Amino acid sequence: MDEVLDKLAECSRQGKPVCLCVIVNTEGAVPRHAGSKMLVFPDGKTLGTVGGGGVEAEVTQAALEALRSGKPALLHYSLKAQNEESVGVCGGEVDIYLEPFLAKPKLLVIGAGHVGKSVAKFGKLLDFQVIVSDDRAELCTQEEFPDADQLLPVPMQMIPEEIEIDPYTYIVIVTRGSEVDVAGLPALLKTQPAYIGLIGSRRRWEATRQALLAQGVSADDLKCIKCPIGLDIHAETPDEIAISILAEIIAVKNTPKDQISA
Repeated sequence: MDEVLDKLAECSRQGKPVCLCVIVNTEGAVPRHAGSKMLVFPDGKTLGTVGGGGVEAEVTQAALEALRSGKPALLHYSLKAQNEESVGVCGGEVDIYLEPFLAKPKLLVIGAGHVGKSVAKFGKLLDFQVIVSDDRAELCTQEEFPDADQLLPVPMQMIPEEIEIDPYTYIVIVTRGSEVDVAGLPALLKTQPAYIGLIGSRRRWEATRQALLAQGVSADDLKCIKCPIGLDIHAETPDEIAISILAEIIAVKNTPKDQISA
């Protein structure tokens, strides 16, 4: 069994990001043959090897960049000595292909009302992993949300204990009131999602914001919350509002990370 491919398959099943690095061509003396594989995980850890040493360190950094950009890469390295004092240099050349496997984006919908149902429905059509949460267990059911991959009938503040909220997670907060948001947002703000959007008028958001500041949440932490949520397309119905929200999320998801303003 190939440990690297087994782990790659496991990451794929679990929707976890990883970059596969494969030696596709060699010339001359090299430490590893063509077909040798290595996985690079988002935290910089690796499994397998493409030769060790400085080249492997450079490949690891390139793989992390591939995970950030989502773009594959073909790298060429010369292992020839740069001077007569160089030691441990094989003298050959190697080409290494990097293929990033990105996590399936998670759409966390908090709130089981009409807008939440529409966001979950369209999110599934857009190939998100849809997770729905509401502290009212009687509303957070498979019957109410047939498109949900996972249901979390818990208070908002408990969600980070139930699932991993990572940079591939997009959070849509469409709850029934500001008091629910004030109770739950501090826990969510300790995580690192790609996006947090909150439904409501500017007046509701200002009341929520002031209540959170009074609890000790910093103003800088609150800057990551998008409210009002969604693109301004003059949406009125739950489906129209959901489309405006998901359009905004798609814009964030498809924008290169280095182009997203702070």
